[in-house]
Amino acid sequence: MESQQMALHSTSVNRVYLLRHAHSGMANPGQGDFDRTLDDRGYAEAEIVADKAADKGYRPQVILCSTAVRCRQTSDAIRRSLPGEPEITFIDEMYNASEQTYLDLISSQSESQSVMLIGHNPTIADLLESLVGEDDFHSHLPSGFPTAGLAVLSCDASDEASPLKWKVVDFIAP
Repeated sequence: MESQQMALHSTSVNRVYLLRHAHSGMANPGQGDFDRTLDDRGYAEAEIVADKAADKGYRPQVILCSTAVRCRQTSDAIRRSLPGEPEITFIDEMYNASEQTYLDLISSQSESQSVMLIGHNPTIADLLESLVGEDDFHSHLPSGFPTAGLAVLSCDASDEASPLKWKVVDFIAP
């Protein structure tokens, strides 16, 4: 965990939004996992979480999203809820990615102070737990990371001599 915190120490990012895609249906016959779409519940979840985030004033400067259909559909709700039609960058490597891939994407945002990742479990949950620690993770998510869950993380960079300390400042669920 410490090495991951240190990797983020060199970036200007001090706010991270981790959004798990909303609920999706089962794959249709002949359809691959990548092409699964949101079901009715998922569309509702995405809209609810996007509206709650907008109401709280959450405005990521950068939004990075998996190219999987269910993530793209979840990002549509985010795009509609934020003023100014934010640009969303779709990244193939986020599908079936490792935690390190997500961490590298955050670390590469040298010009931004806030970044949102719209991705998949278990990677989203694993990354959150690595950044905030097992105790903080389980205190906010005792039943795991739900679909359309949005973790809002902030860091404490007040002490330059110590590693970056990430903490969950909010968690929005549908």
